[in-house]
Amino acid sequence: MMFRPLLSLFRVGFLISLTTLPSTSVFADENAPVTPPNSALPLDELRTFADVFERIKNDYVEEAQDQSLIENAIRGMLGGLDPHSAYLNAEEYRDLQVGTSGEFGGLGIEVGLDDGLVKVIAPIDDTPAQRAGIQSGDLIVRIDDKAVKGLSLNEAVKLMRGEPGTKIRLTLMRGDNQQPFELTLERAVIQVQSVKSRILEPGYGYIRLANFQAPTTEDMLKAIEILKDSSGGALRGLVLDLRNNPGGVLNGAVGVSDAFLTDGLIVYTQGRNSESRIEFNAEPNDVLNGAPMIVLVNSGSASASEIVAGALQDHKRALIMGTQTFGKGSVQTIIPLSATTGLKLTTARYYTPSGRSIQAQGITPDIRLEHGEFKPLAQQNLSTVKEADLARHLEQTATDKNAPATADAKTSNKAAEKSLIAEDFQLSEALTVLKGLTILNRASKP
Repeated sequence: MMFRPLLSLFRVGFLISLTTLPSTSVFADENAPVTPPNSALPLDELRTFADVFERIKNDYVEEAQDQSLIENAIRGMLGGLDPHSAYLNAEEYRDLQVGTSGEFGGLGIEVGLDDGLVKVIAPIDDTPAQRAGIQSGDLIVRIDDKAVKGLSLNEAVKLMRGEPGTKIRLTLMRGDNQQPFELTLERAVIQVQSVKSRILEPGYGYIRLANFQAPTTEDMLKAIEILKDSSGGALRGLVLDLRNNPGGVLNGAVGVSDAFLTDGLIVYTQGRNSESRIEFNAEPNDVLNGAPMIVLVNSGSASASEIVAGALQDHKRALIMGTQTFGKGSVQTIIPLSATTGLKLTTARYYTPSGRSIQAQGITPDIRLEHGEFKPLAQQNLSTVKEADLARHLEQTATDKNAPATADAKTSNKAAEKSLIAEDFQLSEALTVLKGLTILNRASKP
């Protein structure tokens, strides 16, 4: 089958969010011409299928409906291909559109299947899932009292959906510690704020992209202009945070990459069919005018996030810091089967400008930086001995008391605030490296 993809409906990322369907997708024209099959139909296997169908109809303990049998057969056929191909019934086909709206109901997690269990790709910012402490890589083994093993991804997602305000109990396993633990969450209407920004230090900006929606590029450009105004008209450097960003709309990933590049390839797709080769190229105008960039990624950075990181890395436009990304680099094409149903089929892979496949590999950071935690000495329960603890130590004199306070003794509003390194160790390290890049960049200019 040949597909005529509509760019405006390109999607990347395995974007479930408990209300949407897996969605690395390209919508195809249902009236597109059909190419001749590569080989004759497997008649013997089809006869076997017909025999099994008839046997179920006649001998199964309960009456089975033809429509249900055929639909389940289609689901099984697609489910055996890869985790992302699927049949979409009327409800699922309708729900597929929700992911780009930025508002939906659920828990706020992006999920996929891993050996029959539901695996958390990433929690979405400011959602019940994130507030409950769910992390990328967690495995969901039970939903309330229902075991997940054996369920399809769509079935598991339906169990997790519900009316806002209702509660759900999830049993999870994390990392090498296979001891299950439970979390109780309250479902909510998820309103995703795709772009967040702030000034880290004078001249150094921070942009956080939670996911990629249709307006993400425009919102990011507006945020950068605000950061520039706050820094006297220009930024000396920028940290782009893509951690736990599970993907979204491809247009957003291409637009974000293009904002920092002046030319060259951003990403391309390649599959079996010649029409699956699609290239996306950058246009002139770097919104930062060449200022250094750091891109933060982790195992929850998937799909569209990996496209951005890969493009900026290949063009040597940014330094990538963090941990290995998720590795979601396949394209799912949504093929309408009727006015209300569709087929989601993996048709191509994404490749970075240098030809690297993202699928099942991900993006390797230039600087590996694990998630860490910083605690001031006062919080580490260290047994330290000071001069004042020694027997017969000299007391402070009146002259000493009247002396100007030292820098260590001074207090300020800044000292009272939580330091960046304590708030986010990886971000603090990124800022340190960014400052170094700024110095090198300035030194290299004549």
